[in-house]
Amino acid sequence: MTQEISKTRAWILAARPKTLPAASVAVFVGSALAIRTHKFSFVASLFCLLCSFLIQIGTNFANDLFDHLKGSDTPDRVGPMRLLSSGHIAPREMKVALWVTFGLAFLLGMYLVYIGGMPILIVGVLSIISGIVYTAGPYPLAYNGLGDLFSFVFFGVVGTVGTYYVNTLEISRLAFVASVPVGSLITAILVVNNYRDIAQDRAANKNTLAVTFGKKFSRIEYRTFIFVSFLTPLALYHFFDFSYWVFLPVITVPLAVKMIRLLSTLEGQALNKLLAITAAFSAIFGLLFAIGIAL
Repeated sequence: MTQEISKTRAWILAARPKTLPAASVAVFVGSALAIRTHKFSFVASLFCLLCSFLIQIGTNFANDLFDHLKGSDTPDRVGPMRLLSSGHIAPREMKVALWVTFGLAFLLGMYLVYIGGMPILIVGVLSIISGIVYTAGPYPLAYNGLGDLFSFVFFGVVGTVGTYYVNTLEISRLAFVASVPVGSLITAILVVNNYRDIAQDRAANKNTLAVTFGKKFSRIEYRTFIFVSFLTPLALYHFFDFSYWVFLPVITVPLAVKMIRLLSTLEGQALNKLLAITAAFSAIFGLLFAIGIAL
């Protein structure tokens, strides 16, 4: 039986607000690096944050729309409710919302282009296109095992390095290194999502890495992303002369251990709990990492 919800509530759920804190991490870390170099611009970082939110929401809308059109969202879905398949939002409405959201991201991004020039325009356009072709087009990334790479590159590396660049107008090896835990932990969220949906995705011919290589691979991938995230502060301390403050995220180790154990024990809808915990962990780790960098 379909749960009755208001239209406003339906759009809020479609935007998936729980994903937004994780989407902000790249901006926080890139801004913290700019603070460290005394070249921080509040306005530039604010526009980066708004664009990041809009691209994340637009990608969420695109996933909902194109998964529905491809028939991937079925009544036996174990993940959070999808608003098209449940009948709360019509495909035509979602198409309009999709283009409006990405359009706003593009318009706000023009200020960043004014600051950073053509490289930012190219990165911005590619980010929007990737958000659409994640589930759309003749070769959707999520259906061909490239979703994890997309998540790591665009919400990790591009978000962090791009934020640093519009603040400082510099490309730094440090920014690339600092982007590693950002991309890793955001991608870890996707790993849990795909791990939970293996059976449904296999039936829909959605060949995620979890479908292709199985649950054991996904558990190893998840652990690796978390482990690498904790190694990055050590790299910054050893190779880039950071202070002990950069180890601030270490206080989240007990939660990380719990998450790894949960992935090995939970099944089906119970994994939605781990999905929420991983998203929260990504945001908490990223905020502590950013504070440690700035200090």
